[in-house]
Amino acid sequence: MDKGRFGVRAGVRDWALALGAAALLVGTELSEGRPGTDPDVLGYALLAAGGLALAARRRAPLTVLAVTGLSAVGYQAAGFDVLCVPYLVAVYGAVRAGHRGLTVAASVSLLVVLPLTALVLRDGPAREAFAQARNVLEIAWLIAAFAAGEALRQAERRADEAERTREETARRRADEERLHIARELHDSLTHQISIIKVQSEVAVHVARRRGERIPEALLAIQKAGREATRELRATLEALRDDDTTPPRGLDHVPELVEQASRAGLEVTLTIQGQRADVPAAVGRTAYRIVQESLTNIARHASAATASIRIDHRADSLAIQIDDDGKGTPDTLPTPGLGLLGMHERVTALGGQLRAQPRSEHGFTVQAELPVERAS
Repeated sequence: MDKGRFGVRAGVRDWALALGAAALLVGTELSEGRPGTDPDVLGYALLAAGGLALAARRRAPLTVLAVTGLSAVGYQAAGFDVLCVPYLVAVYGAVRAGHRGLTVAASVSLLVVLPLTALVLRDGPAREAFAQARNVLEIAWLIAAFAAGEALRQAERRADEAERTREETARRRADEERLHIARELHDSLTHQISIIKVQSEVAVHVARRRGERIPEALLAIQKAGREATRELRATLEALRDDDTTPPRGLDHVPELVEQASRAGLEVTLTIQGQRADVPAAVGRTAYRIVQESLTNIARHASAATASIRIDHRADSLAIQIDDDGKGTPDTLPTPGLGLLGMHERVTALGGQLRAQPRSEHGFTVQAELPVERAS
């Protein structure tokens, strides 16, 4: 259903309720037919105001609660013995909106003020009995309105939770299906590219043995085949990073540093904060971010040094990898499979990722992953 149309319909219903409540209050008092008395204009105005205020019960439930309560005290002071129906509806709306504490406080105050008003205005020996009876009736109606509002609020909360659960389930199934398709497509591409790679290398080998000139296009195909094979192998490792493979996490980051150092890159690792156990998914994602960052630095950055900082915070794990490569603020990074994969991993955990050139030169990757600590 269109939200705008639904809002118009809700507004029409609210105005219909407000007009009906105002007509009910004014009509009830008029039906009393007090002969020999002049109509109390202020009292009737308060009766109408209390009912008409219900038109705003969805937009401003607490304001409506206050207006209807003050109107009830006002027309009670004017001598009108009309049940404060608008205030009961306001109680229902305020509780439904989640304002239970303020509603209870306002209702208790009203239950004290209304009997005192009735006692002051009523003369004769029956005034105390009348006030007590009225108080009991109003308490019963208030409890009923409060219970109805709370029941509907809980029902709406459970409905929202069920809808959110359905959306999360559908999203998880879609991710699983996407991963399955990616794995199938990856395996197919790997097979085809491997054939191209082997054929190009055989052709180059045969040409060299015959002493023939090797075409530049053939050499480019051979180089592209080798690069594609390495990329697909790295991607396959990430795609198949599930329960069937040995888990990799924060404890294995020093191994990545050692491998990068052996390749000629000077890497420093700094770990800050009080180390604590993190969920396996967070540790695995942190490992992959460091791994992919170091791989990109070695292949594309032409960097001599790199630094890795891992910060254990109260409710998150922060990771930052910097290098002194050729990146400049004027050069925007091309989002390849590595960066896209990191972004998807971080987003899936509800975290944030930034990958951009540094202010002077080099490149930085910054990630923050939320961590739920055991209490």
